Amino acid sequence: MSPNSHCFPTGQTLLSVQQDIKAKLKHKYQHISEGIGHHGNQSLFKDIYTELYITEGGSGGLNNEHEVRQIEMASKKQTTQETPIKCNDIFKPLPGQDKPIRTVLTKGIAGVGKTVSVQKVILDWAEGKANQDIHFMFPLPFRDLNLKKDQYSLMQHLSHYLSELKEIDSIEDGETKTVFIFDGLDECRLPLDFKNNEKCCDVTRPTSVDVLLTNLIKGNLLPSALLWITSRPAAANQIPPECIDQVTEVRGFNDPQKEEYFRKKITDQNLANEIITHIKTSRSLHIMCHIPVFCWISATVLEMMLKEAEKDDVPKTLTQMYSHFMLIQIIVKNKKYNKDTESNPKELSQSDKEMILKLAKLAFQQLQKGNLIFYEEDMRECGLDVTEASEYSALCTEIFKEESGLYQDKVYSFVHLSIQEFLAAVHALESCLDKKENVFSNNSEDEEKESIQLSDLHRRAVDQALKSENGHLDLFLRFLLGLSLESNQNLLRGLLTQTGSTTQTNEETVERTVRYLSDNIERESSPERIINLFHCLNELGANSLVEDMQTSLQSGTLSEIKLKPDQCSALAYLLLMSEEVLEKFKLKTYNTSEKGYQRLMPVVKTCKRALLDGCKLTFKSCETLASIHQTPNCPLRELDLSYNDLEDRGVELLCVGLTSPLCNIQTLVLGQCGLTEGCCSDLASVLSSPNSQLKQLELRDNDLQDSGVTLLSAGLKDPDYKLHTLGLSGCLVTEEGCAALSSALRSNPSHLKELDLSYNHPGDSEGGLLSAALVDPTYKLMKLNVDHGGECRLKSGLRKYACHLTLDPNTVNPHLTLSEGNRKVTWVVEDQHYEDHPDRFDCLYQVLCREGLSGSGCRYYWEVENDGDQIYIGVVYKGMKRKGDEDDSWIGLNKKSWCLFCSDSGYDFYHPGVSVRRSISDPVLNRVGVYLDWSAGTLSFYSVSSSGTLTHLYTEHTRFTEPLYPGFGFEVSSSSVTLCQIDDQHNQR
Repeated sequence: MSPNSHCFPTGQTLLSVQQDIKAKLKHKYQHISEGIGHHGNQSLFKDIYTELYITEGGSGGLNNEHEVRQIEMASKKQTTQETPIKCNDIFKPLPGQDKPIRTVLTKGIAGVGKTVSVQKVILDWAEGKANQDIHFMFPLPFRDLNLKKDQYSLMQHLSHYLSELKEIDSIEDGETKTVFIFDGLDECRLPLDFKNNEKCCDVTRPTSVDVLLTNLIKGNLLPSALLWITSRPAAANQIPPECIDQVTEVRGFNDPQKEEYFRKKITDQNLANEIITHIKTSRSLHIMCHIPVFCWISATVLEMMLKEAEKDDVPKTLTQMYSHFMLIQIIVKNKKYNKDTESNPKELSQSDKEMILKLAKLAFQQLQKGNLIFYEEDMRECGLDVTEASEYSALCTEIFKEESGLYQDKVYSFVHLSIQEFLAAVHALESCLDKKENVFSNNSEDEEKESIQLSDLHRRAVDQALKSENGHLDLFLRFLLGLSLESNQNLLRGLLTQTGSTTQTNEETVERTVRYLSDNIERESSPERIINLFHCLNELGANSLVEDMQTSLQSGTLSEIKLKPDQCSALAYLLLMSEEVLEKFKLKTYNTSEKGYQRLMPVVKTCKRALLDGCKLTFKSCETLASIHQTPNCPLRELDLSYNDLEDRGVELLCVGLTSPLCNIQTLVLGQCGLTEGCCSDLASVLSSPNSQLKQLELRDNDLQDSGVTLLSAGLKDPDYKLHTLGLSGCLVTEEGCAALSSALRSNPSHLKELDLSYNHPGDSEGGLLSAALVDPTYKLMKLNVDHGGECRLKSGLRKYACHLTLDPNTVNPHLTLSEGNRKVTWVVEDQHYEDHPDRFDCLYQVLCREGLSGSGCRYYWEVENDGDQIYIGVVYKGMKRKGDEDDSWIGLNKKSWCLFCSDSGYDFYHPGVSVRRSISDPVLNRVGVYLDWSAGTLSFYSVSSSGTLTHLYTEHTRFTEPLYPGFGFEVSSSSVTLCQIDDQHNQR
């Protein structure tokens, strides 16, 4: 038969081959080893399998966080109801999906149960329990495919694996339904060059494994075949998103499943309960138990230690847990292979020590390369004898099968990434203490071995971890520092010739390292990297800063103190480590600097509502927020960024996250953010993205103009948009922009329910067309606001809300004089002997304006120029007391008034229950702008430059119940305040 001729199987042949393959797969997958692979005690799969929690996983996009950080997020109590997916149903469309699914990508961190899910699906098919419409399942792990260097056809590859397929020349007749299962994309060492690999459509044509894989995934080969790919999150982006039809995620154990596991694993139920109680006392241990493999490690250690050890010796940190785990495995190994009854793990034989150190060296080298699997040549490089290494199967698992062909070669890995990271830390520590070598030093560096200190290694390790873009050294660093403690080194004294340092005491080492970590916490710019430094401090037992923050948090005094940046980082660490999801995170609750606010940004990923308004954030903060939007399990639904100078480039960065399938933002507020038409195409792309969940978008008081609204309207025409509410108040919109909106509504009338176009100039015709949509049943529009319109609203910034104010002579204190048509007030020494009036301030040097400001939807803006120091600028209810010098007469010190205090050293906002200091690095300006949206309960203050540029100082959100009267007060004689004329020449953007 020629290579290109296809002989399709008869029904009888197909059935016979299928039955033979099912029998082979059933034999191969019916047993499972927990944690320790081929050499462990095997159990029947059906006896110990528990359905894992699998959900829709968004996209195959890159997640650069260390997997322990991802577990920390997953450990938060879920606030939304997710629909679990049974592993046998992964090729079935989810509710609301109508397209067929060919390729499924299942993500999950190391050890969370991806391979077990694969085993479940294969075994159920082989035993006739599920997916019986499938003719063939082909499990092809990437760790095995890496070893195939020669060129074969797809059918030859499959025949090497399953010899029964030799009876079939081809499986591409369109009638044969096949599933290819590629487990472990993160272990793939093939280039997977989707762009440049040659096209291959023939299952009988020999070519490289890489070419076969890319053509299978792209659908050139066997387009009717189903593909299931599993991967750790960091490697998921190797597959082009257009090749993936559905993404799922394995989440591991939830809290009830953790307890269920320990009660199944430990036959003594009292001991099981004791283990569960102990795990709950340590947040870090409890978090890690979301990973089934870590539950096995914990059960292995705690079952032995709670039976035999003093309670004080029971592991409370990750370093202690892994140290005991390694030593216990040595006992198990010696009993099994050497018939050794000695159970003191601290006394190691020379062969045990040499073997562990070789494994530790292998762990470090492969961690540096980012490898989780390795082969015989990697073992030999570290001086490891392959047969001898198999004895340590609990630490290093040899995975090979008896079949000829695909599984003949041996592939190695550590049981879990965290064990590899722990052993890598052991190698770094032993190299420093015993060999006087710094594993992070270049060979070219001339270092005197005798002068190398453990604290030097720590410094290098901290530096390397902070440089890592994906945090791959984060857990390694925590282990390395934890091993610096004398108590942990004593556990490993059989492994380490030296403990501590010959010239540096253990206490000195820890002290220097704590100081270096603290210095980096102060100067590091990445909030995420800083959080890991606090984990490192926790391993060293240096928790004073975190404990201080915990005390202040519990006592409710945090808002009363000015937080330093390192205190903000400690607070962020506390909030992130809590298992609770915050209902609301209001950033300006905390009195800190702009740098401090930046340190608190990671907390956004653990709350439902993030109120970040008026915190002097810039476009740089948007990059952090965009990464948060792409965080799995993020509960954030509402984000308020108003009154921050984000500019168009900030929104551009933000939109990258808003289009992520992992983003669940439903409400986005961007009022007064310095935006122009330049950001509108990015926002339109969010509205038209099928991934976007956005329902409310508030853009008020940005100079978008007609051109920007036209770009935005393109997104409203897209059938995928889900927006219900759009706020464009005060955005310089005229008839042209309204025409674009009207056209968008006609094209897609089924979603938008509320549209705010107040304080614009829509004109009669276009305003009428939009109004007609309110009564037309074709449209969903229920609320349209075009109030307060007119040509006067086409002024940039807040000038469109300018109001005319005059000072009220009946309120002025006798030591104040009015001038310039009652628009200027000055403090004078001489008593002016004004006639008595019930509205007059008799003791305090204050004055109010005549005009009371209120009204539904009414907005006001005014500017004052002050000459002097310590001046009050505020608003009051008419009923505020005027007589005496108590707080109830002082602007800002009672519930009937609000004020900004301006002095040479900065600005302070005052209102009972609110006292906010706003120091700025720039010189204090002598001109202040005040913006009032009475019905919205918004009062904002700005400093105004000589060119008219506004810099936001503070915004107070409250509920106003009476008209407000602008007022002023003085504390220094000869000071004055002038109500400014706001003309069209000011550029207030």
